[in-house]
Amino acid sequence: MASIYDFRRYGKAALLITAAVMVALFLYISNGLVKDLSTQERDRMEIWADATKQIINIGSSDEPGSVDIDFVLGIIERNTTIPVLLTDDEGNILQFRNLDLPDKTEDIAVGFISEANDRFLHEKLDELSSTPNVIHIIISPGTMQHLYYEDSTLLKRLSYYPYVQLLVMLAFIAVVYFAVLSTKKAEQNKVWVGLSKETAHQLGTPISSLMAWMELLPEMGIDNETVAEMNKDVNRLSMIASRFSKIGSRPKMEICNLNSIVGNAAAYMSSRISPKISLAVNLCDRSLEVSACPPLFEWVMENLIKNAVDAIGGDGSIEVTTNVDGDKAAVEVKDSGKGIPRKNFKTVFNPGFTTKSRGWGLGLTLAKRIVEQYHGGQIFVKDSVMGEGTTFRIELPLDTPVCTD
Repeated sequence: MASIYDFRRYGKAALLITAAVMVALFLYISNGLVKDLSTQERDRMEIWADATKQIINIGSSDEPGSVDIDFVLGIIERNTTIPVLLTDDEGNILQFRNLDLPDKTEDIAVGFISEANDRFLHEKLDELSSTPNVIHIIISPGTMQHLYYEDSTLLKRLSYYPYVQLLVMLAFIAVVYFAVLSTKKAEQNKVWVGLSKETAHQLGTPISSLMAWMELLPEMGIDNETVAEMNKDVNRLSMIASRFSKIGSRPKMEICNLNSIVGNAAAYMSSRISPKISLAVNLCDRSLEVSACPPLFEWVMENLIKNAVDAIGGDGSIEVTTNVDGDKAAVEVKDSGKGIPRKNFKTVFNPGFTTKSRGWGLGLTLAKRIVEQYHGGQIFVKDSVMGEGTTFRIELPLDTPVCTD
């Protein structure tokens, strides 16, 4: 089952790489279009500059009829999109077109430029002087004019468009991803709740029947010691059914000493594990008051100890420790087992993840759900060394912070 999560991890990486390549290709093509359009606009400006030169020199031409004045003027008039400024060598503005002047009430045709518009034109000239968008027009030997132009509105929009589209694509992907993730979690929750409730329901009938038989056993001559041991197992089954019934509904929380919960769970497991494995319990010397549901948290501890036993597989040791860490109570379960690869530190809590040939891979998933959703705490792999062992750590908020001074 672990390969499923490896495939998911590699699949995410492949998806991200593919998306990055597609975005890079898209930006490359878009930037190519912008560059081509920019080249076309410069060609148009060179034609416009040549037309301007023809207009200026038309009066001094020896053959005035050789220049089609209407054609030349048409070239100049057809530029309705590219902002231009024409200056002489001294920086005096001779002509301008397609600029969004601040004083729109002024009649430019009268030849007078208002102070606001004049200031705007010179600021625009300073701005364009620092760009490569300039064409130098040689009017005659020793006389030059300079045509400054700005990218058209279409070119500006086209240059921004790829990035706007990229942001829209990322936003859409994020919305879809979180929607799918939320739906998946909701479905998983329904499966968990349905499975747990049905398990509790199915266990209810045989447990009730066993309880009735337990009352009849003494009358049938069964010795009290045997009946007492069997009664422990029946009560244990009843508690397991109760645990399952609490999944999916808010369990009753109470203020209790975490040391007692951990100690009870360890004591129960100590008599049910191999004698080749030593189980040491080191409880904090102070009371750790937390808000908890004892049956569910004992279930968490039992799962962690069972996993430790499975990880050891033979001779070894398990150490259960409780302590205070700031405003949190901490529980650590350390084993001398085979260890967990670092890449699986988070994956071990996924449903179905298991390294055992026989196993459902649900123990740690249930533990995580109980600790984080019901107790408001955290559970994680604190440390693991391959061939040496693993330490799981649980942190719960203290109901009454312990003074450590």
